[in-house]
Amino acid sequence: MNWLTFELRLVVRSRLSVAALLLLLALSALAVWSGIHEVERQRQTIARLAPLHQQDVAALAARYPDSPTAGSAAYYTFYDTWDPPTGAAFLALGLRDVAPYVLRIRALGLQAQLHDGETFNPEIALPGRFDFAFVLIYLAPLFVIALLHDLVSGERQSGRLRLLLAMPDAGRLWRRRAGLRCALLFGCLALPAAAGAAYSGTGFGATAIVLAVIAASVAFWAGLSLLVATRPWRAVAHATALMGAWALLTLVLPALANVALIRAIPVHQGVDLMLAQREAVHGAWEVPRQQTLDRFLASHPAWQHTAPLPAGFHWKWYFAFHQLGDESVAGEVREYRAGLLARQAWTVRLGWLLPGVGAQGVLHRIANTDLPAQLAYQDGIAAHHRAIREFYYGYLFDERRFGTADFARRPVFVPAAADMSPPWPATLALFALAAAALLAGLSRLGRLRPHGAE
Repeated sequence: MNWLTFELRLVVRSRLSVAALLLLLALSALAVWSGIHEVERQRQTIARLAPLHQQDVAALAARYPDSPTAGSAAYYTFYDTWDPPTGAAFLALGLRDVAPYVLRIRALGLQAQLHDGETFNPEIALPGRFDFAFVLIYLAPLFVIALLHDLVSGERQSGRLRLLLAMPDAGRLWRRRAGLRCALLFGCLALPAAAGAAYSGTGFGATAIVLAVIAASVAFWAGLSLLVATRPWRAVAHATALMGAWALLTLVLPALANVALIRAIPVHQGVDLMLAQREAVHGAWEVPRQQTLDRFLASHPAWQHTAPLPAGFHWKWYFAFHQLGDESVAGEVREYRAGLLARQAWTVRLGWLLPGVGAQGVLHRIANTDLPAQLAYQDGIAAHHRAIREFYYGYLFDERRFGTADFARRPVFVPAAADMSPPWPATLALFALAAAALLAGLSRLGRLRPHGAE
């Protein structure tokens, strides 16, 4: 192990290398701590919902102890829904930054409530959250470049390159040096992530995949750095070329691909669905009430036995035109979701070529913070809203009285289990891309020869 001690001394003697490793370790630890803190804050917010909801329901039950109809209870009672963060959410917060993870709904039209909270904080959405995924994808490649770009040119400029290449085990020497630097970089990223996973109770399988993604990311940029570093250029030229590659692969190409996806697959904003649904609901006030109720009963024959509308306002007419408002935008909702999923599918395919996009997609899937997770939460809200409607419709259309005991029978939201299975094709493509880059870099490193070294 003398070689390891010797190579470690070389790394320690380089103030730039030591500073880079310590800075990367500090950034990784800070990102993990920040992610855990944010996840804990979201869990505390969710935990505060239940007692507040019970207080609201108790106040309503005291206000309407015995009503001839459930209309007032249905209108004023809010129901909490929430999307609990997974154990791995601290690694990549994803859409939990900009999409609501808590939503209170009523028995009124769903689409208006579902997309009413689609308001983004531009100050957060523009740069993105500082989480571990940000450190791994955007910052870690810069540290790999800093430690490997002058692996050969540094020896050339110091006059030792010809001597090192003339040694009988020169190839093994270069691989040791590159491998040690990659191992140190991996450790600076993996140790905080593994510690955060252990603290948050992340499963072994998910933790193993995260560590594999970290290794793949380091391996890709190490391989690319070795490919460039073995060119007979000066160190500054190596650094400039690698920085250009980082900007191209991490910033420029993903941004251009995103613009192309937006133009190729246009998707309206969810707020457009909200406005269309509200327009349909507000327009119902101008339509004869019995005509609206007949439309509702034609598509909901289970309630056709209900009594004709009396003169004046009636809650069953009110809730009927709210549901008709949702049904009037059902086609737009399907197109909206299909468009989002199509963009997501192409983004995953883009990750087969761009390692940063691929790593981000895998981390967000493991953390359950990507678009499919957000849509799954919306599906859970829709199912709960359907149960709420059916609960009150029994009272409204059968015209049964609603009292204090009926409040206790109201539906309760149960969040669905998170699906944290990684996108295997994209994950394997990321590993293959990293392996190809690393093998190409090591092969290039092994072909270094003394002639023309200086």
